[in-house]
Amino acid sequence: MKRIFSIVVWLAVALLGAGALGAIAIHRGEPLNAMWFVIAALCCYLVAFRLYSAFVAAKVLALDDTRATPAERHDDGRDFVPTNKWVLFGHHFAAIAGPGPLVGPTLAAQFGYLPGTLWLIVGAAFGGCVQDFVILFCSIRRDGKSLGQMAREEVSERGGFIAQLAVLAIMVILLAVIALVVVNALKSSPWATFTLAMTIPIALLLGVYLRFVRPGRVLEASIMGVALVIFVVIAGQWVADSPYWSNVFTLSGLSLTAAIIIYGFSASALPVWLLLAPRDYLSAFIKAGAIFSLAAGILLVRPHVLMPPLTRFIDGTGPVFAGKIFPFCFITIACGAVSGFHSLISSGTTPKMILREGHARFIGYGSMLLESFVGVMAMVAACAMTPGVYFAINSPPSIVGATADAGAATISSWGYPLQPETMTSLAHAVGEITLWNRAGGAPSLAVGMAQIFSNTSGGPRLLSIWYHFAIMFEALCIVTVLDAGTRVGRFMVQELVGRVWAPFGRRGWMPGILLSSAMIVAMWGYFLYQGVIDPLGGINSLWPLFGIGNQLLAAVALVVATTILLKMKKLRWIWVTLVPTVWLVIVTMTASYQKIFDPSSRLGFLANAKDLARQITEGKIAAANIAGTQRLIFNLRLDAAVTAIFALMVLVLVVEAIFQWYSILSRRRESVLHESPYIATHWASNFSGAGHGTVVGDATGDD
Repeated sequence: MKRIFSIVVWLAVALLGAGALGAIAIHRGEPLNAMWFVIAALCCYLVAFRLYSAFVAAKVLALDDTRATPAERHDDGRDFVPTNKWVLFGHHFAAIAGPGPLVGPTLAAQFGYLPGTLWLIVGAAFGGCVQDFVILFCSIRRDGKSLGQMAREEVSERGGFIAQLAVLAIMVILLAVIALVVVNALKSSPWATFTLAMTIPIALLLGVYLRFVRPGRVLEASIMGVALVIFVVIAGQWVADSPYWSNVFTLSGLSLTAAIIIYGFSASALPVWLLLAPRDYLSAFIKAGAIFSLAAGILLVRPHVLMPPLTRFIDGTGPVFAGKIFPFCFITIACGAVSGFHSLISSGTTPKMILREGHARFIGYGSMLLESFVGVMAMVAACAMTPGVYFAINSPPSIVGATADAGAATISSWGYPLQPETMTSLAHAVGEITLWNRAGGAPSLAVGMAQIFSNTSGGPRLLSIWYHFAIMFEALCIVTVLDAGTRVGRFMVQELVGRVWAPFGRRGWMPGILLSSAMIVAMWGYFLYQGVIDPLGGINSLWPLFGIGNQLLAAVALVVATTILLKMKKLRWIWVTLVPTVWLVIVTMTASYQKIFDPSSRLGFLANAKDLARQITEGKIAAANIAGTQRLIFNLRLDAAVTAIFALMVLVLVVEAIFQWYSILSRRRESVLHESPYIATHWASNFSGAGHGTVVGDATGDD
C-alpha cells in the first residue's frame, strides 16, 4: 500500500511539472503568470533527483558507503577534513553558485523567456547535475585528485598534460572575471562592502567554535551564524547612512582589487575548516534563503512575465549581446545549466571533505539542481519587468543612444514602448542616480528582485532597500566562488610544479602552499587589475571568454567522465555522459569559431578589432579616445587568440580520448582504472566526528 501511495504521489508531481512546462512552452496571448515557472522547476527537480540521480547512483556509479573516503584516509586538518554533509552541501553550493546562474539567465532573457527556461531545467537535470555528480564520485575514488590529474591518468599522459594547462588557463580567466564583477558591484555600495567584509570574521568565529569550543554542534553554530549575518545585513544600511562609516566602506576599484587579492590568498592558504567551509556555509543560507523567498514571493504575488516567449532578437541582432539563439543562448546561461567550473570544485575541495560516497548524490547532483533553480528565479525576475525597462538597463549607449530620449525612442521602435520618465522615476525609487546602460545583468536582476520583494513586503517605500539587498546578495554569490576557486587553483599549481620539483607538490609543505597560493592569486590578479584600469570597464573584453571558457571546461570534464565510465565497463550506460559531451563540444566549437572569425564587428573579435583599426586610420576616432581604442583592439585580438588556444586544447583532448575509447572497445589496449585501493571505513554508521575533523553530526548529517 505504501509503495502504491508513493507511485501515485510521484506520478502526480511528474504530471504537475509536465503541465507547468507545457504552459510555459505553448502559452501565447496574455502575459504568462510567473508561478508556472516555480511549479515547473520544483516538480522537474524533484522527479530528476528522485529518479534520475538514483539511477545514476545505483546503476552507473554503484556508490559504496562501506568504502573509506579521502577525508577519512588522509585527514590532515587543513585540506582533508571530514565534514558534515549539510555543512559540505552549503560549502559546495556556495562555491559553485556564482555569477553564472544570476547574470547569465538575465542576459539571455533578450531571446525571450522560453529558450532559457527550458535549457535551465533540462540542461541541469541531464547535463550539469550529471557532470558534477560523476566528477565528484571519480575524484573521491582517486584520493581527491583534480580534473587535470584524472585526465592525465585516465585519458593519456599527453592529453592530460594539455588538459591541465587548459583547465588552469581557463580557471585564471574565470576567476579574473568573477573578481571583476565583485569589484564593479561593490564600488558604489558601502552597504554591500560592509556586509561582505563582516562575513569573514563571522566565518572565522564559527570555524573556531566548531573545532575547539563546541565540536559537532552544527545546529548551534548555524543559529549563531545566521543571526550574526542577518544583523550585519541590517547594520549595512546604518553604515551606508552614516557619513563617516559610509566613507570608510566606499572603496575605489583599485582598493577593492587589493582587498580581494589579499582575501583570495588568505582563503587559499588558511586551513579549510577556519575560513572557507564556514563562510561558504553561511553564504549558502543567504543564497538559498533569498532564492526561496523570491520563489515564495512569486507564488504569493503571482506577477506576470511581461517578456514574450521569443523576441525578435533570436536572429542574432540583440542589443544586449550579439549572436543567434544557437549557440549563444547556451553559452550565455552557462552555470545555471552546465558549468565546467563546478567540476573544479567537485574535484577540488569537496571530495577531500566528504564523509560517505553516498553523500555525493545529495551534494553533487542536489547542489546543481539548487543552482539551476537560482537561474530560473533570475530569469523570472528579469522577465517580470517590462521589456522596455529591461532593454534600457542592459543595452549599451552605442546601440540605443547616449541620451534618455534617444534610448527610449530606439527601444520603442523595437516594439517595446518606453518613456524616459519611466527610467528616471525607477532609478529614484531604488536609490540610484541612473539605470540607463547598466549592462552586465546584475542591476536589472536587482531591479526585478526588488520589485517582487517590495510587492510582498513593504511596498514601494522599501524598494531601495530591497534593491541594495539584491546587489549585496549577488556580490555574495560571486565572492564565494572566488575563494573556493582560488584554493582549487592552488591545488592545480602545486600539481603542475610538483611534476618538476617534487617537494612543491607535497600537500602539507607550508612553503609550497604559500608560494602556490601567491602564484594563482598573482595570475588572476593581473587580469583583474587590467580589467579595473580598462577604459571600458574590463567586462567587454573579459566576459565573452567567461561563457566559452566555462563551457569548454565542462566538455573537458565530461570527456574525462566518459573515459572513466568506459574503463569501469559501464558501456551500457555510457550515454549518460556521452550525450551531454557531444552536445557541449558542438556548442562550444560553434561559438568559438563565430567569436573569432564571424565577419560581423558586433560578434567577431577579429572583425571588431579590424573595424576599430580602420576607424583610427580614417580619423573617425577622437584624439582623446585613440589610446583607449588601441587598448580595446589589443584586448579583442587577445580574446581571439585565447579563445583559439582554449578550443584547440580541448580538441586535442577529445581526439586523445576518442583513440582511448577505440582502444578500450576494440580491446587493443588493456583498460587500466586508476582508482585508489578499496579500504573499508572504520567509521560506524552513526559516526559523529573523527580525530581532528571539523565535522559535526552523524554520517547522515543529522545533529
